[in-house]
Amino acid sequence: MTDVAQRRPGAGDPRPPGEPDPARWRALGVCLVVGFMTLLDVSIVNVALPSIESALGAGPSQVQWIVAGYALAFGLVLVPAGRFGDLYSRRTIFVVGLAGFVLTSAAAGLVQSATALALVRLLQGVTAGLVNPQVLAFIQELFTGPERGRAFAAFGTTVGLSTAIGPLLGGVILQVFGEEHGWRGVFLINVPIGLVLLPLAWRWLPARRGARGRPGFDVPGLLLLAAAVLLLMLPFVLTSSSSARWWLLAPGVALLVAFALWERRQDRLDRNPVIAVSLVRTPSFTTGALIGVAYFAGFTGIFLVVTLYLQSGLGFSPLQAGLVQTPFALASAALAQVGGRQVARRGRTVVVVGLLVVAVGLTAADVVSAAVQGTAGAVALAACLGVAGVGSGLVISPNQTLTLADVPRRTSGVAGGALQTGQRIGSAMGVAAVTAVFYSVLAGAGLGEQRRAGAGGEVPEQVQAAFGEALSGGLRVSLGLVVAALLLALLDQRRRRSTETTGTGETAGTAGAGPDRAAGPGAPGTGRPDVG
Repeated sequence: MTDVAQRRPGAGDPRPPGEPDPARWRALGVCLVVGFMTLLDVSIVNVALPSIESALGAGPSQVQWIVAGYALAFGLVLVPAGRFGDLYSRRTIFVVGLAGFVLTSAAAGLVQSATALALVRLLQGVTAGLVNPQVLAFIQELFTGPERGRAFAAFGTTVGLSTAIGPLLGGVILQVFGEEHGWRGVFLINVPIGLVLLPLAWRWLPARRGARGRPGFDVPGLLLLAAAVLLLMLPFVLTSSSSARWWLLAPGVALLVAFALWERRQDRLDRNPVIAVSLVRTPSFTTGALIGVAYFAGFTGIFLVVTLYLQSGLGFSPLQAGLVQTPFALASAALAQVGGRQVARRGRTVVVVGLLVVAVGLTAADVVSAAVQGTAGAVALAACLGVAGVGSGLVISPNQTLTLADVPRRTSGVAGGALQTGQRIGSAMGVAAVTAVFYSVLAGAGLGEQRRAGAGGEVPEQVQAAFGEALSGGLRVSLGLVVAALLLALLDQRRRRSTETTGTGETAGTAGAGPDRAAGPGAPGTGRPDVG
């Protein structure tokens, strides 16, 4: 009998109720590698854009969609994919998404036109969106107690590495394969890795079915949410100079309100809404999700403007620019493990400390970028980013652990999808705001939106100084967003302490796990079999 058959509940499962799945760490490994690939493709393509422009003759509109199309499709699919996983089979959705990601990665690496690449990137974003909510849901399903904190720490490491290491890995691939064809390697590298992971995912991921005997999927709610997310994200991911795109925000907000009212009605009539009202009313989830939106808005845009500063302002190669950002990735990965262990004991305090450290690192980077240029400035910037990385490691995974601690297992997929949708929207907003300030400072210095100011020779000192000021302006926007996340974390910390004092069952680390609730990071497993 195979591992899958042995571990399928209701199919002669030999394990006593409540016994952990013996394949859970192997399953987590598969989830993390796949999650890393899909999140990496958000940022790695940035350093390959000059190569793509040259090889395919891509114009500004096509380049915009090559970058934005993936992010848009990714964000649109997350919540419905999470809901489908909850209602049907998470493993099936995961494997279908992974197979699609492999196929679209191969297609992206083999296309012969910029228009075709933009279209394939849209499809690639859809497949990535299918996979990612299942990762968080599997962590909720497979782990309880302190183990869950460690599993979320590993996922936090994955998120931090995928975001920060993209420029470095992209630079290495371009260095190895050359700028003419290196951009193809950025996509094709996913193919062999994905082919290895497909059979492992089918064998090691639990084959539990979703809930049975429920009403059909809430199609009107799904369409309302998709339209709202599209209209809210589109103005931020498109870089058109026209200000007309910002008018899309008004109907986006209106559709979001309509979605909320519709979901309340569906929930009241017990018609299986896309996002249950009980989930929104869970304080740990709503506050944690808002912290995630603010933090991802703050830290995601850093890497784009740092890359522009290093390559366009200082004349660095993609590989050199990636190396400057590596300390952030390494520090974030190392401290995510610490955060995962400490969140069970110290709760929201871990996130508060992490956000304070990130703020210190960004403040130092702001001072350095405006005062020191050249190689010395790059080295100092790398050190400041390392400090920010230490804090980031204490933010992402602990916040996800606390946000999902009180979410019932039967809705963990849609909760994970909603959490990541907020993070994607936050990332888009942050990148738009940070780059807008960056380019406005350059325009004020008479440089405009030039991509490679230093190409073909030494970069004049006045150009370096202008790019340093632009980076400083962008970092201040990021700092403001991180401070907003810090204020939210402090409010949540106060709420948790107040709840603990009144004796309603919530500790500093997490609320007590109810009978249909996944056990929190500091709570023992409930021993209850999965219900979703």
